[in-house]
Amino acid sequence: MPGTSLALVTGASRGIGAAVARALHPSHRLLLGGRDPGSLTERAAELPGARPWPVDLTDFDALRDATAGIDRLDVLVHSAGVASLSRIEAAEPRMWRENFEVNLVAVAELTRLLLPALRAASGHVVVINSGQGLAARAGWGPYAASKFAVRAFADALRAEEEANGVRVTSIFPGRTDTEMQQAIIAREGKDYSPGDYLKPDSVAKAVLAAVLADPDAHLTELTIRPR
Repeated sequence: MPGTSLALVTGASRGIGAAVARALHPSHRLLLGGRDPGSLTERAAELPGARPWPVDLTDFDALRDATAGIDRLDVLVHSAGVASLSRIEAAEPRMWRENFEVNLVAVAELTRLLLPALRAASGHVVVINSGQGLAARAGWGPYAASKFAVRAFADALRAEEEANGVRVTSIFPGRTDTEMQQAIIAREGKDYSPGDYLKPDSVAKAVLAAVLADPDAHLTELTIRPR
């Protein structure tokens, strides 16, 4: 059965988020965050003791209500995200807004609301970033900009909260075999071969390594690439 520590994982219904939930399950009680209650219920049924935590992260009133009862939180994993890709010349304002709203603003607000609970537990915030948060490529401008921004958020949070016992880790995975990746490859007009990409479980193991590091160790950034 899971341990007594509590972890909240966003984007937990599929992909990297679901893999992170599976990895944390042996040592943590789980809140599974996502928009689709049905998918979250199915995921929770696979992980005894896990509970669905359905909320639209960009609905900040709903987010405030959903976090109100959490007074102690050991781990917060930000795995939810969107990828609206476009070359700069074709990127309309809505694309920039969508990427920043989900990939940065929602991350910042959820963290802000949960800071008292994280401080109470000397907790750990893990931000699933992207290789695009380290080096932007042509055609990825809106998405990459949001990932650079959330990297800055994580750096600032770490500087502010380390004295309060809160650790902050940014994970930078390369291309990973997820439904989002399949959609991206289809838009690029390429053939999809799962073996070319990281497995979600490989990213989840990096998250687990950061979370389970000894108290004297603070893994601040981890970069993972497909072999």
